[in-house]
Amino acid sequence: MTDMTDTLASALVPDFRKAMRRLAATVTLITTVDPTGRRHGMVATAVNSVTMDPPTLLICVNRTASLHAPLIERGRFCISVLMPAHHELVGHFSGQKAGEDRFAFGDWRVDDTSGLPYLHGAQCNLFCRLASVTAVGTHSVIIAAVEAVQVQDDVMPLIYANGGLHAIGDTVS
Repeated sequence: MTDMTDTLASALVPDFRKAMRRLAATVTLITTVDPTGRRHGMVATAVNSVTMDPPTLLICVNRTASLHAPLIERGRFCISVLMPAHHELVGHFSGQKAGEDRFAFGDWRVDDTSGLPYLHGAQCNLFCRLASVTAVGTHSVIIAAVEAVQVQDDVMPLIYANGGLHAIGDTVS
């Protein structure tokens, strides 16, 4: 980028941040396990479907996040979509706790097929294989093939908007 472009982009950051706070997003936990068996996880709202056929997701992970290197190295991860009852996990997985200590909270299980940690009782769990990684600014944009899914019957996701956690008032059928 040129100096002028850098200056314009920097000037946009505060307003862009405000604009993104108005973009409500479902709160998820992304988890993986490294070759030593140590679990890693983080909170994420940058999770989107790409296509149904084949089932594919897009996630964005900051390259400085403790999850980043193990996720890229393992090439497999789980996305657990949170419900309002899981709100206390958000703080633990976004900086209040580190590493394995994050998993002291919640009902964590290990998937028999993938060996990945997942939150039992989450809205849903999506077990994924890394398909591609593209660096964009501070983040990696990761395209993932969905290999397995577990889904709860009721639809009641935990939502992040305007800097806070919210629940949809009614269960959506």
